[in-house]
Amino acid sequence: MSPFPNVDPIPLPAPVWLFKALHVVTLALHFCAVELLLGGLLVATWLSLRGGPLRLNAASSLARRLPIVMTYVINLGVPPLLFAQVLYGRALYTSSVLIGAWWFAVIPLLMACYWLIYRFNAATERGRSAWWLGALAWLIAGAIARIYSTNMTLMIRPEVWQGMYAASALGAQFPPHDPTLAPRWLFMLSGGLVFAGLWMVWLAGRKQIEADVRGFLSSRGGWLALAGVGAQLAAAHFVFHNQPENVRAGLAANAFYLFAGFGWFGAAALIALTGAWAGLKKPTAPAAGWLAAALGLVAALSFATFRDGLRDVTLLAKGYDVWQRTVVTNWGVVVLFLGLFVAGLVTLGWLISVMLRAKPVSEKVA
Repeated sequence: MSPFPNVDPIPLPAPVWLFKALHVVTLALHFCAVELLLGGLLVATWLSLRGGPLRLNAASSLARRLPIVMTYVINLGVPPLLFAQVLYGRALYTSSVLIGAWWFAVIPLLMACYWLIYRFNAATERGRSAWWLGALAWLIAGAIARIYSTNMTLMIRPEVWQGMYAASALGAQFPPHDPTLAPRWLFMLSGGLVFAGLWMVWLAGRKQIEADVRGFLSSRGGWLALAGVGAQLAAAHFVFHNQPENVRAGLAANAFYLFAGFGWFGAAALIALTGAWAGLKKPTAPAAGWLAAALGLVAALSFATFRDGLRDVTLLAKGYDVWQRTVVTNWGVVVLFLGLFVAGLVTLGWLISVMLRAKPVSEKVA
């Protein structure tokens, strides 16, 4: 008997490949925002703890942008979750119910983290340290990431569902030990260091930041990105090699997912080289920042694609084929949706360009 609930009789209104493409693209954008939040918050907290005018100004440059980053974390997190529910609802809904209490806890935790980020930003703008506010916000953000990693890992482990529900139907328990869970979580946390470093290189090109702070951000950001790549490579090694042999073989046999994996390694290598260059040369030109941003986006897209493959191969081995769905395409609705989707991205890009063209205002706080 299959552990998965029956397939929804309502057919999909668009091809599976389109839903998967939209899922990967929106998930990559969400990952960019999440990594910026996790890494930027940790770096700003550390700089605030160390103190001194230069570090406090650098901490404020990061902290003042964190509330905006959080809005992108939330809003960019909705589309990939909805696409995942369409494609993997029979697995994702089950795992969400099994840890329902923790899944619902994400909302109050997110609100608390958001509030703490605002308080931390307000303190740094006044030249105060207040590192404890940033540390608490980071711990909460890390806890939310752990809950998400737990759910996304549990959804591909149907063999433990019945035992968990038999033990308790309250949804307050965690699943049995999985050797890939901690490495997956650490992969995201270490990725925060990579993206925080790239973000600091990008901020070094902003004219409203004091010249000495820009050089500090560029140099420290470069070395941080380099160190973060090393930590993330170690986490990636444990994630992959803790997978069952059939999953590793399935990923290696699929040219598309193999290409995505090598694409991430290539992006990571270029990020490491860029980080070393920024650490040594301290570039403050906008072009260096845009190069860092482009490499971060390529890495996120490659990782999101490979992650999608890991999930598909794992579920296929357990009897869940995401491609075996009844599809009745409504092309009128599909074209309208894609048009609105592209228009939304263009509008977002325009808003960002307006913000970047705005008259610079000094951000010196101490």
